[in-house]
Amino acid sequence: MERRDFLLDLARWAALAAAVPNDWRVTRRPTLADDPFMLGVASGDPTAGGGVLWTKLAPRPLDPDGGMDGQRVAVGWEVAEDDGFRAIVKQGRATAAPELGYAVHVDVDGLAPGRWYAYRFTAGGATSPIGRLRTAPASGTVAPLRFAFASCQHYEQGLFTAYGHMAREELDLVAHLGDYIYEYGAADGRVRRHEGPEVRTIDGYRRRYAQYKSDPLLQAAHARCPWIVTWDDHEVDNNYAGSVGENEMESEEQMHVRRAAAYQAWWEHQPVRVPRARSWADLTITRTLDWGALARVWVLDGRQYRSDQPCGDGTKVVPCGEWADPSRTMLGARQERWLYDGLAASRARWQVLANQVMVAPFDSDPGAPVRLPLDQWSGYPAARDRLLGAIAERAPNRTVVITGDIHSHWVNELRSSFARPDRPVVAAEFVGTSITSGGDGGEVTNLPQIQHENPHIKWHANRRGYVACTVDPDAWTAEYRTVPYVSRPDAPLETPARWRLTRGRAGIDAV
Repeated sequence: MERRDFLLDLARWAALAAAVPNDWRVTRRPTLADDPFMLGVASGDPTAGGGVLWTKLAPRPLDPDGGMDGQRVAVGWEVAEDDGFRAIVKQGRATAAPELGYAVHVDVDGLAPGRWYAYRFTAGGATSPIGRLRTAPASGTVAPLRFAFASCQHYEQGLFTAYGHMAREELDLVAHLGDYIYEYGAADGRVRRHEGPEVRTIDGYRRRYAQYKSDPLLQAAHARCPWIVTWDDHEVDNNYAGSVGENEMESEEQMHVRRAAAYQAWWEHQPVRVPRARSWADLTITRTLDWGALARVWVLDGRQYRSDQPCGDGTKVVPCGEWADPSRTMLGARQERWLYDGLAASRARWQVLANQVMVAPFDSDPGAPVRLPLDQWSGYPAARDRLLGAIAERAPNRTVVITGDIHSHWVNELRSSFARPDRPVVAAEFVGTSITSGGDGGEVTNLPQIQHENPHIKWHANRRGYVACTVDPDAWTAEYRTVPYVSRPDAPLETPARWRLTRGRAGIDAV
């Protein structure tokens, strides 16, 4: 290039830079009130070549915009083979912007399959905590999997002690099955207290996530290994269904706006890889993740597309109202086709459905009549029959449903239909209790009566905790972890039950 042309180009670029409004300029030297990494780090949605790395700049997490004062900040990231970062294999920069809540999502690729990496972020002279990412095994590889799943972490109702124990386990993955936050306003007399009233706006949801993610035990569990995350109702509004809110006092238009705010805040705070949406209110989170040839995980959305609950929601005597209407759906027609066609095509040894609400029925009344919880799959019997029929036809006795929501532990055998008691067992359902929701819980003394009315239920417990699973090509072991209390710190970890599946054989066995 001639010197004259170079100087002219330089002048043009300088003029262009001067014309960019200050609000849109990215700085590498932000003015920060405190450590910007107060919400920790996370990784998620691993592939054989990488995964999503997450952080969110928030030097004052509960302030409006996290204390960032509108700055657009360049955030550096590094991935290394060791936690001393002597062997850095990937690095780059991302921008933390106010319109996305200063969230950073880095989709790393080009890593080696089936191994651990360390990662960290830098911004404004600060360095984040170090997190760990494990890549999935290579396609076609049948390597064991060790993972845990959890759900329902009501901040006010207890301490996240279970996450402290989870962070000390040797895990490849964690699956979170929903109710990561609770939208309710602050209540007196609780273990901890929510900041502010019930959340409905993007600022409210952001502050609520910031409060939850400030918990050091939750941060430790996120840093330990990659997570797979879906949502349930409390990320938006208790027991909402599609565009129908809990109390049906909000119009469809109001719920659309509320969903947009809630879904955007969820995305901003989770290490997820999901398709871009035309509207935040229609964010698609259904996706699959492969652990080599061992397991395919189907991440389901049982809220956004479901029909409204029948008979006014709650636990009701059935049949009632539109309960048995075959047009009613839990997943929506498109998601059903995606799942059922995928089960037929997948050659993975195990099919894993990451699901929100319990599939197996639970009749809570002895004898007649039948009383069922209608926010669960029991409120959608025709849709459940379609699901179980597809499993029976396309992936029998190699499908495991992992479930949250109900704030208690359950082990359920799933039959091809629950309309008749003689239908064959075709799948297993492991239901995990809450991290805190429901408080300390208690002992279950009526299990024989429950099983008499519901013979497909193998076990039930009512303490807080999570489930740890070990999966190999021919067997699946589920260890049910509990803590005796969450109302005060330092609860010990207990394992009251272990259950085992054998691939290709019906039934679940105690270990």
